[in-house]
Amino acid sequence: MEFVQYHPTGLPGTGILITEGSRGEGGILVNKDGYRYLQDYGLGPPDPWPRNKAMELGPRDRLSQAFWHENQKGRTIDTPHGDVVHLDLRHLGEKRIDECLPMIRDLATSYVGVDPVHAPIPVRPVVHYTMGGIDTDIDAKTRIEGLFAAGECACVSINGANRLGSNSLTELLVFGARAGLGAARLAEAEVSHADEAAIREQAAAGDRVGRLFRNTGGGESVAGLRREMNATMESGAGIYRTEESLSRSCAVMNDIRRRYADVVLEDKSNVYNTDLIQALELDAMIDIAGAVIVSALARRESRGAHQRLDHERRDDEAYLKHSLAHYVAGEDPTIDYRDVVITRSEPGERVYGGAHK
Repeated sequence: MEFVQYHPTGLPGTGILITEGSRGEGGILVNKDGYRYLQDYGLGPPDPWPRNKAMELGPRDRLSQAFWHENQKGRTIDTPHGDVVHLDLRHLGEKRIDECLPMIRDLATSYVGVDPVHAPIPVRPVVHYTMGGIDTDIDAKTRIEGLFAAGECACVSINGANRLGSNSLTELLVFGARAGLGAARLAEAEVSHADEAAIREQAAAGDRVGRLFRNTGGGESVAGLRREMNATMESGAGIYRTEESLSRSCAVMNDIRRRYADVVLEDKSNVYNTDLIQALELDAMIDIAGAVIVSALARRESRGAHQRLDHERRDDEAYLKHSLAHYVAGEDPTIDYRDVVITRSEPGERVYGGAHK
């Protein structure tokens, strides 16, 4: 769960992605001084377009990390929705933008009030994908009998520590089909021995919905807790992590978990209650955030999307392993490990940058 992928160009305040296609067509990233800063981060020489495309088409994580460094140097642009840099498409011209990037023009105009024909688009890294998830086997089965999982919620371990672009759709199609077939086979063969009284007793003990409706004190809001969670995860477990930042975020998340018990629903209706949905989602996200932080704290190395400033090297001897987070209600998850099985592709040093042809 510690491997969380950032996309380098999202619209601030929305999380909407500005596709790599905008950079593939020749868009460039510049800091507050109008400087094409990626040339400083081993992502290629600053040759003019169209001959060189290396810098803006570097890996998503490297571009996101470069933004972080620019921010630390004070070279990003402050906005109400966080610091940004500029994605400049103006040199492409209106005709090419309308032919090749019409949706990008529409998104930028609609959500941040910027027409990329006439002005650069403000962008910042946004969380895009979680490599971890519910532990499944190759047939999408989980450890819970009868529960199957596929897609981003699951981890069948094909993405490693850093997913390649477009793999998520293929993963969903392949393992969604396997999950459906497996569930159908189980349903055909299953003879139910359900104890209805035991099921009702278990449901009553875990009555999250009922507790939320009955809670009238405390005054904590879903929106308030979610904002705090977002802020501490971004600052403490974001693009770069340290022991100090992760420990600080762990303490904040423990406090948020405690305060969640005092969340009050403003909407007490039984029909299309989005307030209830958001409260239940927050409960789940608190568990997910805890798993991300604790597993990242335990992994004292840098690998893929998990980058530690205090442990910058990859350590295959100690950490070529899958992290497994186990929960006991109300406590931090416990972490143990399972060895990675190496078949045909041996792990090697990741090398990027240098000379380009």
